[in-house]
Amino acid sequence: MSPDNRGPRRRPPTLPLPRGDISRHVVDALRGATTTPRIGSLPRTTDPYGDDLQLALYVLYEMHYQGFAGVRDELEWDADLLALRSLLEERFHSALRADVPSQADADAALAPLLLEPAGHDETSVTHFLQRDGTAEQLREYAALRSLYHLKEADPHVWVIPRLRGRAKAGMVAIEFDEFGAGRPENIHAQLFADLMTDLGLDTAYGHYADAAPAQALATVNVMSLFGLHRALRGALVGHFAAVEVTSSPGSRRLAAALRRSGAGAAATHFYDEHVEADAVHEQVVRREVVGGLLSDEPELAPDVAHGVEATVFLEGRLGSHLLEAWRNDRTALRTPLDPAPSRWTQRRTTA
Repeated sequence: MSPDNRGPRRRPPTLPLPRGDISRHVVDALRGATTTPRIGSLPRTTDPYGDDLQLALYVLYEMHYQGFAGVRDELEWDADLLALRSLLEERFHSALRADVPSQADADAALAPLLLEPAGHDETSVTHFLQRDGTAEQLREYAALRSLYHLKEADPHVWVIPRLRGRAKAGMVAIEFDEFGAGRPENIHAQLFADLMTDLGLDTAYGHYADAAPAQALATVNVMSLFGLHRALRGALVGHFAAVEVTSSPGSRRLAAALRRSGAGAAATHFYDEHVEADAVHEQVVRREVVGGLLSDEPELAPDVAHGVEATVFLEGRLGSHLLEAWRNDRTALRTPLDPAPSRWTQRRTTA
């Protein structure tokens, strides 16, 4: 099968199941079952990090990516849906600004991420998976991360037309690698689809949205929040920097975890690729993308710092959810995965 016929973008996903009144309004409106709701404000009790709001945002954002089966493309720019999205974004982002410490120094925000712990980090998901993670926990982790990795780098492309000079050149250089350097089989989203195939997971784009808890949806939604607003271009650069700085060591641990579990070469290749590529990307993003942006627009330093800190905060919430579930021998997903394929079970028992 040729690379063009493989991977995550074979068909648009189906609409997820609603998780509350807001997401039900959104899903029904996209299906054409109701007119788009006109909502002047959200109830004060609406949890900015909860399932209902985060799923509604996720669905609305996905209209700017792959859309959904049976949903008219024109609804991407429906004025009432965009007005509702603006309310959801305001509630989400206001909570982030309240919960994340603010500072004006982008380098200071990044500095803690450059330091690797000397030993095992009890708060780290990748440390846990490397030392203690089971095969099923690795599969759960891959299923959750597929909501981003099957569109890897896409949200960050929004910032390219909003940059100039060094920052733009550096960003494009990194994205060129993310999109396979001209080879479709090397697109990172494709490499992750190959990993999922090896682990016996469904590679359909957005397939695991219903299984994803709100904590996982929020880590994906924040990229779209920052990416779709030019005013938040500094925050998107900060998010991108946080991802690239932490990717290489985390990927090394995940590759080791997959090898220990008996996963195949396709699964480990995705993370092996990120160990090497992101070690280079980390230097480019700090010196050229962040450095170039702040050379042109120094007033955006607090926004870059905010993007870094918001990323760390939301990843921490997801990490706490995963570790609490796994340490108590529970699934971290809303619905359990199908059993692993027999070929992986056989590899694990003979490894």
